[in-house]
Amino acid sequence: MTKNQTPQATIKRMSIYLRYLNGLDNDGIKLVSSNDLAIKLGLNSAQVRKDLTYLGELGRRGVGYSVKKLRDHIVKILGLKTIRKIGIIGAAGRLGTALAMYSGFEKRNFKVSALFDSNSASIGSELPGIGIIESIEELENIVRERGIEILVVCVPVSSVKSVFEKIKKSGVKAVLNFAPFKLISTDDICVQNVDFTTELEALSYKLRVSETEISDEGVIV
Repeated sequence: MTKNQTPQATIKRMSIYLRYLNGLDNDGIKLVSSNDLAIKLGLNSAQVRKDLTYLGELGRRGVGYSVKKLRDHIVKILGLKTIRKIGIIGAAGRLGTALAMYSGFEKRNFKVSALFDSNSASIGSELPGIGIIESIEELENIVRERGIEILVVCVPVSSVKSVFEKIKKSGVKAVLNFAPFKLISTDDICVQNVDFTTELEALSYKLRVSETEISDEGVIV
């Protein structure tokens, strides 16, 4: 990590802060403290303050942060002022279709600009309001023609390796992988892997801790 590069864990928390700040702004709240953020989001207040130092000197001791100013700085640091074009691979599957139809992307300046699949029965069909599903074999040409920056992978594990080989030839710079197989970033492509099982296991742990605390208090569970 270079001197001025924000840690990946902090970037993930920035997204959490942004969602909460958007809610505060919608409610007309003007100021928020790092302690408020920590309490509402279940985080450590010292960690929140450390995270916010990457945004510069925005807060005032005893006063807090301007909700709007803090939100705008996070939008800037996350690069969300630029429209990012997305392509979805495996768009004919349930997850791919659901992601393609998700209206929340455009609110964050992510635009679904291409849909891909390898299923010949699905190629040429249309997702209303989104676009036509095209062959994965056209990936390289379409990525370049439409200026797609991010590819979202929603394919079975058996197809991941061959799909990633096509992705590497496409010139795309970033991949969000939902397939149950961990892809590794290359010098040219940044990969984020989303593992639903890991997230569920983390929730299961929190439930177990909660159940243990209740049991320790003498309550029958």
